Amino acid sequence: MSSTASCLPHTPAPVPALTVADIIRSCGDSFLQKYGATLTATQRQALAAVAACRTPELGGHVWHCGACGHSCVLYNSCRNRHCPTCQAATRAAWLERETAWLLPVAYHHVVFTLPAEVAQLALRQPQLLYGLLFRAASATLREVAAAAKYLGAEVGVVAVLHTWGQNLHHHPHLHCLVTGGGLACDAAGRLQTPPRWLSCRPGFFLPVRVLSRVFRGKFLAELRQAQARGALTEEPEGKSAADFAAWQRRQYQQDWVVYSQPPAAGPEVVLKYLARYVHRVALSNSRLRALTEGQVSFVWKDYAHGGREKVLTLRGEEFLRRWVQHVLPKGFVKVRHYGLLASRGREEKLAVCRELLLPGGVPIALPEQGAEPQAEPAQPVHCPECGSAQWHKGAELPRARVKPAVADTS
Repeated sequence: MSSTASCLPHTPAPVPALTVADIIRSCGDSFLQKYGATLTATQRQALAAVAACRTPELGGHVWHCGACGHSCVLYNSCRNRHCPTCQAATRAAWLERETAWLLPVAYHHVVFTLPAEVAQLALRQPQLLYGLLFRAASATLREVAAAAKYLGAEVGVVAVLHTWGQNLHHHPHLHCLVTGGGLACDAAGRLQTPPRWLSCRPGFFLPVRVLSRVFRGKFLAELRQAQARGALTEEPEGKSAADFAAWQRRQYQQDWVVYSQPPAAGPEVVLKYLARYVHRVALSNSRLRALTEGQVSFVWKDYAHGGREKVLTLRGEEFLRRWVQHVLPKGFVKVRHYGLLASRGREEKLAVCRELLLPGGVPIALPEQGAEPQAEPAQPVHCPECGSAQWHKGAELPRARVKPAVADTS
C-alpha cells in the first residue's frame, strides 16, 4: 500500500521519498507470516502505528486557505515513540530541556557496550538486561568519580540507550554525557559542607580501564542476583547453576568496551547527536534509498573502514526483522539522569554548581552550533500554495474503516 499524500506547511523540509511506514505497508504481511509468532504485543503495536501514520486510518482534518481558496487534507500522526516521522516536536522539547541543565564546564562522552554474548541475552529479556545496563553503568560512573584517588566528587550524568548499529544489527550500548567535575564528597559519598567544585584534569575524565572493570563486575553481579531470584527466565546456556557459573567466568575473561572522550565541539553538540535517537528507532527515513521488488536499500557508515558510507540492500522481511528488535518494552525509559542531574534535588544542586562556577550563578549562554532541524509545528501556519497565514483547520475526518496494513493484536 502506498503512502497517502498530505499537504505540509509553507516552505517545509523535504519529504523523504521512502519511509519506514512504506516498507511496513509493502512488506508487513510477508514479514508477519515469517516472524509473527516471535513478536511481542508492543512490537506489533509499533508496526501497526507506524504503518497507519498520516493515513486515512487515523483520521485528520480538511484545511482551507482564505486567501487563494486552496484546500487539502492533513492526516493525523501516530505519535508512537518509535516512529521516525512524527517525533520532531518531542525531540526538540527534550533537547531544549536538557540544554537548560548544562553547566559551564567540560563534559565527557562515555559509552558502555555489552559484549556479544550478553547482548544476545538482552535480546531475549530486554526489560531486565537493559535495566541492568543502566544501573551498572551509572553506578560505575558515580562510584569511580566519588573515589578520592580519581576525582572525589559527585558528577552529573544523562544516559541514553541505543540498541542498534549502523547496519541495524542488535548492538546495545549506553551513551552518557558526564560533567567533567562535580561537587566534592567525602568517602561515604556525602556532599561536603561548604560545597566545593572539583574539576577533572584538562582533557581527562576517569581511567577507562578502571571504568571497564568496574562496569563488568557490577553488571555480572547484578545478573547473578537476577538469576538467583529467578528473574532471569532465559538462561544464557544450560539450566544448571554450574552452566551459568561457567558462562559468567567467560564474561570475566574478556575486556568490556568502555569508550570515553571529551566532546571537543561542546556538550550541546553531543546532546544534539543524542536527541536524534531519543524519539525514534534505529535509522531515519533520510537514510532509506529504495524499495524495489521487496528489497530495501539504505545508507550506513562502516566504522571499521573509516566511517565510509555504503549502501546495504536487504529483503524487506529481514529489514523489518532488524528494525523491530529495537522496539523497546512498553513503558521502558530510555533516557535517565543520575548524580547532579537526578530528579531529586536537581534544581538545588545545579544552583549550587552555578553559584560556584559563575558569578551570581547566572546560567551559561551556550554558543550556536548550527541550526537544529525545525520541529514539526502543532498545526500548519501557512498555506502550502500561496504562503498566506489565512490557513485554517476545517472539517474533521473520522478514522477510516480500512484494513490495517499490520494487525495490532496488543
